[in-house]
Amino acid sequence: MTDYHIPALLEETIDGLNIQSDGIYVDTTFGGGGHAKEILARLGKNGRLFGFDQDIEAYENTLHDERFVFVRSNFRYLKNFLKYYGVEKVNGILGDLGVSSHHFDDEERGFSFRYESQLDMRMNLSAKQTAADILNNYDEEQLSRIFYMYGELRMARKIASSIVFARRKNPITTVNDFLEIIERYTQRDKERKILAQAFQALRIEVNQELDALSEMLQQSKDHLAPEGRLCIISYHSLEDRVVKNFFRSGNFEGKIVKDFYGNPITDLKVINRKVIIPTEEEQRRNPRSRSAKLRIAEKLQL
Repeated sequence: MTDYHIPALLEETIDGLNIQSDGIYVDTTFGGGGHAKEILARLGKNGRLFGFDQDIEAYENTLHDERFVFVRSNFRYLKNFLKYYGVEKVNGILGDLGVSSHHFDDEERGFSFRYESQLDMRMNLSAKQTAADILNNYDEEQLSRIFYMYGELRMARKIASSIVFARRKNPITTVNDFLEIIERYTQRDKERKILAQAFQALRIEVNQELDALSEMLQQSKDHLAPEGRLCIISYHSLEDRVVKNFFRSGNFEGKIVKDFYGNPITDLKVINRKVIIPTEEEQRRNPRSRSAKLRIAEKLQL
């Protein structure tokens, strides 16, 4: 197995799945296989694990175990592939969202502002639209929406206007091209934060991350067996808000619908009322785990 990604909150997540020896489980973000390996360690000979990942490079980490099936696909197609493999209900689903260490450290993928590279940012290299395509083809209003909604940048309109102005002279194709535009809107003490927010916004749009997450959560709820667990690790407020609302209310607006007697109408029970975060020791050992937040829900017996 390559050093693809160090899994965050490993023990907490595996414990949260409450693994049954002969159960069926899904790791929707296989990556380096860190979580998947621990799940298999707790499964018996009749247990099964499906590992989803849209990045072909993740296949290099596949686990050679007859109980494991690697699915090269975005997790938004969870329902389709479970049907393909004849699986109706599963006992647990895991999602470790965000970007893997592998993607951030690959100088050619364009996920990080640390390297001079092409503006790609595709998690699935077979996808057509890159970050450069967005910067060069979206209109000013679309660009402003992306940086405001997904980057939570107050200067989103100014950034969008500058992008449109700059591309009239030359196409924006590299990380440095983008940095030349965005750096004028950074503050000395917040430069890295603002750059991270801008790159996050582009990455989310390229990979349609929030739409895919919403689709996966809805399908997960439908395919969980009673008392099955759903464990999701998020890394920024936008992801966490989607997960929190869905776990609490069964919808993405967070609106709790009640029956005639005032009881919430929901299929899920929140297991950890307080979000689980890495210990100080884990954060020292794996600095990229600092922003990780784990939420756990269980399918109710109706």
